[in-house]
Amino acid sequence: GCNPLAETGRSKLQNQRAVLNQQILRAVRMRAGAENLLRATTNNKVREQVLLELSFLNSDLQILKEELEGLNISVEVYQDTAETFSIPLVPLGLKETKEVDFTLLLKDFILEHYSEDSSEYEDEIADLMDLRQACRTPSRDEAGIEMLISYFLQLGYVENRFFPPTRHVGVLFTWYDSFTGVPVCQQNLLLEKASILFNIGALYTQIGTRCNRQTQAGLENAVDAFQRAAGVLSYLKETFTHTPSYDMSPAMLNVLVKMLLAQAQECVFEQIGLPGIRNEFFTLVKMTQEAAKVGEVYMLVNTAMNQEPVKENIPYSWSKLAQIKSDHYKALAHYFIATFLCDHELQAGDDEDQQEKALSQLYDHMPEGLMALSLLKDKVQRKQLGKAHLRKAVVCHEEALRVCGLCKKLRNIDVLQEVLTAAHKRSLLKYSQQETEDDFLSLIQAPDITAKTEHKIEVIAPQFSKVKVKDFFHRLGPLAVFSAKQRWTAPRPIRIHCEAGALGFSLKGGSPVQI
Repeated sequence: GCNPLAETGRSKLQNQRAVLNQQILRAVRMRAGAENLLRATTNNKVREQVLLELSFLNSDLQILKEELEGLNISVEVYQDTAETFSIPLVPLGLKETKEVDFTLLLKDFILEHYSEDSSEYEDEIADLMDLRQACRTPSRDEAGIEMLISYFLQLGYVENRFFPPTRHVGVLFTWYDSFTGVPVCQQNLLLEKASILFNIGALYTQIGTRCNRQTQAGLENAVDAFQRAAGVLSYLKETFTHTPSYDMSPAMLNVLVKMLLAQAQECVFEQIGLPGIRNEFFTLVKMTQEAAKVGEVYMLVNTAMNQEPVKENIPYSWSKLAQIKSDHYKALAHYFIATFLCDHELQAGDDEDQQEKALSQLYDHMPEGLMALSLLKDKVQRKQLGKAHLRKAVVCHEEALRVCGLCKKLRNIDVLQEVLTAAHKRSLLKYSQQETEDDFLSLIQAPDITAKTEHKIEVIAPQFSKVKVKDFFHRLGPLAVFSAKQRWTAPRPIRIHCEAGALGFSLKGGSPVQI
């Protein structure tokens, strides 16, 4: 793991998260105490004082949760350090936990269950605790991912060795919800394993946001990282269905997966446009559909974020950013289609059939009274429809800027404002270049564009088998035999007295031998 005392931007944010979690825990406990007192007392004066105190505590909690939301939208810290002109991507913060001391629990269990000298396993116990501690500050690269996976796999061995299914052992795992800051405690390893999986997904998102989006390789890595993050969170949703922590509830994980896949789709769009967008018919058709696809997936993300029960706990600025991106990419799609309608005429050497087919596939249905081929041949109709699309582009850009201006957290992200403003100005400039006197006679409404992509984005399932780990406690014997499920007596001698008759024994297998 990283040096926990290192003063990096990411570690400062994580430390602030830990401090906020403690403050939220204190406020939640005080509120619970006040509510208990309110239920217990009949004295009106005491009730008034308690109600006043409760209103203060609730407002304190609201402020603390807003501060936690501020950490969740501190996207600049996680982006690539190179100068970029791209809308920031959203990473997930790592879940925080309390320290756990396995020493007494494991030593007692080794002595009582396996009848072994527990002092001989102090190094193995220390290795397990060191690995857990390192997992609290993983490095933001493949090595950090491997370390988290190795601890997750090691927990499988630990669960089989020391956690019998019939009773709880005396160790309490505490993890803090990454959206509400509220702690969740459990005595079994389910919460521990689920939280490590969440952090593997979160670390993948931080790797994705750190990629250099000015290079093809960087964008490929970003797409891969977001797909892997979505894969880990999907696996978490399907495997651990009853986690008590709200950030790992099926509804929340479902929304997070949608958001990560949308960010991967956004990187795909950037990949296609990275070499430069040629002002050529089929290139602009492709960019139109790809931009419409990104706008569509972000619209679905925004809708999902505003559904109950997720709406209450998802950061407000995340849902607003999804809305902004939906409008922004929708506007880009209208701008691209307007560009080829206004700038391109059907030439003698052009393939009419191909262009007609490409244009008709951009719409579910053509505007009333227009046909794809006649549109390509008629300059006036083309210009009128192109201007209608430009008007729609300007409206969408203005809506994105309006929503951005209303959200305090997003208003402070300079690069977001710059990208939105530049795109808006470009559409306005294009529109001003097309203006003619007959504008008031044009009543064509720009139809919606059909979203389509040549690069389908899907989750990549986690491949835990690629990380090889050795059971820390392999000296206890083969796991199939020496596990918490099996009850064994302490080792003892058995004497066999030879008498007349066919008495004897045979040895079968090895380590351990069956007699």
